[in-house]
Amino acid sequence: MLPSVVKNKIEQIWLDVIAGGVSQPTEVIEQLTYLMFAKQIDEREADIEMAELLSGEKQSHIFGESREEQALRWRNFKGMEARALHKHFVDRVFIFLINLNSNENSAFSRYLKHATFKINEPLALQKVVAGLEDLFENDIKDLDMQGDLYEYMLGKLNSAGRLGAFRTPKHIRDMMVKLMMPTPDMKICDPACGTAGFLISSAEYIRSEYGNKMTAEQWEKYGSETFTGFDTDETMCRLSCMNLMLHSVINPQLNKQDSVSKDYQVKDAYDLILANPPFKGTINKENINESLLAITNTTKTELLFVALFIRLLRVGGRCACIVPDGVLFGSSKAHKNLRKELIENQYLEAVISMPSGVFKPYAGVSTAILIFTKTNGTGTDKVWFYDMKADGYSLDDKRQPVQENDIPDIIERFHKKENEEDRERTEQSFMVDKQEIIDNGYDLSINKYKKIEYVPVEYPPTEEILAEIEKLNEEITKETAELRALLRK
Repeated sequence: MLPSVVKNKIEQIWLDVIAGGVSQPTEVIEQLTYLMFAKQIDEREADIEMAELLSGEKQSHIFGESREEQALRWRNFKGMEARALHKHFVDRVFIFLINLNSNENSAFSRYLKHATFKINEPLALQKVVAGLEDLFENDIKDLDMQGDLYEYMLGKLNSAGRLGAFRTPKHIRDMMVKLMMPTPDMKICDPACGTAGFLISSAEYIRSEYGNKMTAEQWEKYGSETFTGFDTDETMCRLSCMNLMLHSVINPQLNKQDSVSKDYQVKDAYDLILANPPFKGTINKENINESLLAITNTTKTELLFVALFIRLLRVGGRCACIVPDGVLFGSSKAHKNLRKELIENQYLEAVISMPSGVFKPYAGVSTAILIFTKTNGTGTDKVWFYDMKADGYSLDDKRQPVQENDIPDIIERFHKKENEEDRERTEQSFMVDKQEIIDNGYDLSINKYKKIEYVPVEYPPTEEILAEIEKLNEEITKETAELRALLRK
């Protein structure tokens, strides 16, 4: 959630881009993405220089040592005069950016080789550069900037809610990653990757937990094979490429792809899927892959994507995905068949119910996290339920930081489920047997199984209450009479 002062600055930058000759909102976002990337690779280069200084070991740099290449860095061109800045950026910096990855077959080259820079007015570009510098340095330097900015700008397109696509808050993504604990040897996929948030959180976790222990072969896989993402929007693919490159994922497997369509046939390919697929969307049934319809015969995207996750995982592979609450208790045949598949043929490990404010101010929908393993036959024994009531932020539109936060408790309990067996249904987490879920029509809503502990309230005897009422009436009568007497004077 961006503060209002930051939103105001973004609005001004947006207007400056429009003044530069860019009229379409999607193009405004795209042009800002290039400029933010130029700023961020300069910061990345500064990190590399510091690591080299501290370790004494030679590092691989983004920019060469020559004066010409150093002039391509944001810090060295941001203060140039307007006309000189425009010419320098268009003729040199932008060309450098789109050719940053020399591998012609890489996703980066594929999505950026035809990119064009469209801010034509030098003064407008100078204002945008100054505005972004102010934002980075003074307001959101330490935030998940590119994602937060993109999320806010996407709202200006009035398309996010219509498509049911809302970027997952970083602290929720990080929680899901810590629950799943990815390793360098996994192949990780997000079939609806958007800004690549889940892939980036996974990359950060792997670097943090395994960075000092990874072999050269693992680092090579990390940069090219570990992370896969799909999205139907080419702008999203561009943004994802640049975002992942900043996290040392040089050649991610990113494709513009409708992953539930007939022309996408991949199966049994991934060790881990982390995703927040589109909610409340529908697809033309003729375009849906038959393998998904065999699990859940529907056009609803929230059901089709869960079926897709099952298909994409190898046996033994795991998934953590966000779904709207309707998936948990929907009464249609398609809803029940999907839940039955998870219970009977796969291993449904956990259902984490999240409060409705998690996606505010962009959406107030109630959601849950499903965690399951693909077994293709073994089925579920017990399901762990957790009722998340707080995520560390207020659950209103402001989403201000608060003390209440269940996330550390969720992670700890999930990884120590041997301690969960004897918990009462009145507690925040508990286990439910498979048969009980079957008996309830495969309903996975936590309220179906949670017991409410009612605390008896003791009231005074009726005679005592009546006596109190009579006393109050006497006082009212007395004070009313005194007021009337005052009015007669």
